[in-house]
Amino acid sequence: MLALRLTRGSHPLVLLRRLTVAAASAGVGFLLLCTLMHALSHPDDRSAVGRLLWCALPLAAAVYLAVAVARTDPGTRPRSGLSAVGLGPVRLAVLAAASTALSCTLGSMLALLFFLHLRGDLTGLPFDGAAADLLSAGTPLPLPAALTLLSLVPLIATAAAAVVLRPRPAAPDAEEPAGAPPGLPWGVALVAVGLAVETYVSGTEADSRPPGVLAGWALTAAGLWLAGPALTYLCGRLLQSAGPSAVRLLSGRILMAESRRIGRPLGVVCAVASGAVAAVAAYGSAPRPWGPMTALGTTLVVVCTTAALLTAALESRQSRTEATGDLVRLGAPVTVLRQAAALRAGVLFMVFVPLTLTVGALAAAPLTR
Repeated sequence: MLALRLTRGSHPLVLLRRLTVAAASAGVGFLLLCTLMHALSHPDDRSAVGRLLWCALPLAAAVYLAVAVARTDPGTRPRSGLSAVGLGPVRLAVLAAASTALSCTLGSMLALLFFLHLRGDLTGLPFDGAAADLLSAGTPLPLPAALTLLSLVPLIATAAAAVVLRPRPAAPDAEEPAGAPPGLPWGVALVAVGLAVETYVSGTEADSRPPGVLAGWALTAAGLWLAGPALTYLCGRLLQSAGPSAVRLLSGRILMAESRRIGRPLGVVCAVASGAVAAVAAYGSAPRPWGPMTALGTTLVVVCTTAALLTAALESRQSRTEATGDLVRLGAPVTVLRQAAALRAGVLFMVFVPLTLTVGALAAAPLTR
């Protein structure tokens, strides 16, 4: 009940982020139901396993977004005086997980209602049965299986939010470690292994490729996720070393300080974009290469990862509110702050866009032979 009251009394921007999580959960739930009905109505279709594996990507993206939104929820941040009324760090983490469960459950319920409506099982609204053929209206919907699939996003997202936001004991010397974030060597190694797996799978039969291609892309995505913070840190170091000025020093320092917070979602977006480049290069010339469910899953992955990146950028900006206010009070022009923000965006664009195109081209090369 407290989580529901916090949701109702939140800022409109916070409500928008929670509604985005609900919409992502609804999209994944609808995709899972479509995959279930296709498998039941086409028992001899050998692509059922590939369709199910494809659903894992939107599901992971929705969970990733839900955790990112839970981390930036202002209603569950520790504040002075809350512990005295029983809202300590543990209780706040529970509230964040409950808010995540509420948003994801709402989305799953909407997915079920929308699915039944488009199948024609629910009548009295516009577009009754508009997608009856696509959603296999002639095959009965097994409700226990449907509810099990719809519970995946709420359960996984809630568990992930609880694990990420759990209070950790403060260790001595608990300050942020100096130097570049670790992970660049492991990230490069995982990217190389992922590309090698995709190259090996390209020599097998077309029907057996989807699991291997997905595994290779997952390894590549994990590698870019690990390497993202170190690359962001190096971007900040590059800005500081290339002709020191007030704008460059400020931009570089911010990138170095926020490399762990921004670098990981940047790496995920880079992985998604490189996968899109590889998919277009490998299958874009085929007649009707993308079906409606593929388009829905791709849209979910792109929207969720982009929204997670924007959420991390907003969290980074909020963490610098006090420092920015101090700079303004000391007489720093607002134009300097804007130029620093534009410079940070520009250097990240110059580093991550070529990296995305390179990884995408390397991933597509064996699939186009």
